[in-house]
Amino acid sequence: MRIISRKALREFGERHADAKVPLDAWYRILKGRKYRSPHELRADFPTASFLGARRTVFNIGGNKYRLVVDMRYDLGRVYVRDVLTHEEYDRKSIDGAL
Repeated sequence: MRIISRKALREFGERHADAKVPLDAWYRILKGRKYRSPHELRADFPTASFLGARRTVFNIGGNKYRLVVDMRYDLGRVYVRDVLTHEEYDRKSIDGAL
C-alpha cells in the first residue's frame, strides 16, 4: 500500500516518543502489503475499527494512541487523516469530528 503521508506519523512520533516505534511498525506492515478489503486488513490488524466504507481506526501503542486513515483498497492507497492520543480521539468522537 502507498501511505500518504508519512510526515504526520513522524511529527506525532516526535511529540510522543513512545508512539514512534509502533507507528513505524504499522507503516512497515502496510507498506509491504496490498489489501483488497477490510477482511484482509483484519488478518494483520484484528483490533482495527471500520467506520464507513473507507475510514479505518488503528490502535497504536497498546491502545494509547489512535491512527485514523482513509483506506482506498481499489487504488492501493492509505491517506493518513489523524494521529491522536486516546483522549483526543474520544473528544473528536463525541464532537462528531471523525
